[in-house]
Amino acid sequence: MRTADEGPAGWARPLHAAVLDAVDVTDGTALLDLGCGTGEFARAAADRGARVTGLDLDPAALAVAAAAVPKGRFVSGDVHDLGAIAALGGPFGVVSALQLLTHVTNPLTVLREARRAAVPGGTVVATVWGREEECDVRVFGEALAPWLPPRRPPSGPPPLTHPGRLRRVVWLAGLAVAGIDEVRCPFTYPDDRAVLGTLLASGIGRAAVARAGPAAVRRAVRDRLDPYRTTEGGYRLDNVFRLLVARCPD
Repeated sequence: MRTADEGPAGWARPLHAAVLDAVDVTDGTALLDLGCGTGEFARAAADRGARVTGLDLDPAALAVAAAAVPKGRFVSGDVHDLGAIAALGGPFGVVSALQLLTHVTNPLTVLREARRAAVPGGTVVATVWGREEECDVRVFGEALAPWLPPRRPPSGPPPLTHPGRLRRVVWLAGLAVAGIDEVRCPFTYPDDRAVLGTLLASGIGRAAVARAGPAAVRRAVRDRLDPYRTTEGGYRLDNVFRLLVARCPD
């Protein structure tokens, strides 16, 4: 999906709350957050009493996460190889992979490592974007399409955004799917400046500006976003995310 790299601040709060509800995170839950980034989900889990460990390769992001969750533990490491689980403070009752699986080299390996890090009968939870047609942010790519490389026809298996493909990869990892739910998260922008600033700073935005110049890009985006304008003068783009809960073998 061609979108801006990140949504507006706070967009993931409904997703994080849905995940924590789905896996019943409560006081004392031991949770490993794979690809924790700057710790937004870790903070939400800690607010419910979870004992949080975060793993990420980006030292700058880990520093932000550690400041956001002072009682958490944040470790630099590769989600494809967690090493000694005891060294991370595990095993864990819950292992999360939020918005991670479509960005890693081998999602099957990551899920197998997540299963290995969980206690017998523990829970692995993952989220991914919905299919392109389910997410209004596709309009960013549509607006910039004239200045981006042509899209190749899809080949190979469906992407992990397809529920059937996601189920199969989880099954191949030795996990039992307990359920897949949909969570709707709007991307809201108060005005043109907010939405254009985010988009033009993204990878696809910079590529389009390099070819067409900022004025043409701004005009194309405004035209394409017009159906999504709110009465207050901003924009609201509704997006579907899939939330998968899986159980580990006893």
